[in-house]
Amino acid sequence: MSEYGPGQGPGPKPVTEEELSRLLGGQQFAVLATNKKNGHPHASTVVYAWDPAERTARISTTADRAKVRQLRNDPRAALHVSTPDHLAFAVAEGTAELSDVSAEPGDAAGQELLAMTPGFDDPADERAFLEQMVKDRRLVIRLRATRLYGTVLAD
Repeated sequence: MSEYGPGQGPGPKPVTEEELSRLLGGQQFAVLATNKKNGHPHASTVVYAWDPAERTARISTTADRAKVRQLRNDPRAALHVSTPDHLAFAVAEGTAELSDVSAEPGDAAGQELLAMTPGFDDPADERAFLEQMVKDRRLVIRLRATRLYGTVLAD
């Protein structure tokens, strides 16, 4: 239960795009919102990597997921992240691109997926990872942010 009653919580404070980008970079899990054919939103929890220089969120997924079909029909999407205490959130809104499905270990899609990991000390582990990406039919969703927004609640 919150220590604040209705209308008594902390108020929002102005937040810069740099602060929003830092918040996006400091999280690992987010909610990706895509558009279904009927116009309703589809939300799914994803693991992502944020590239502040490119203003791009990269998400690993499999080719058979609903979000992939929806992005092929309508590439507009939004990624919502919040701090663990939910007193701050950021949204990266933009147009998504889909990589090719990884079809051969070490192909461009596999290398992009590999770049999203912390890396492997053993080359055999890296090979196994790239082989698994092919078996899983994995690809990368690249959400190129055209707009960042959010808020931070003041203490």
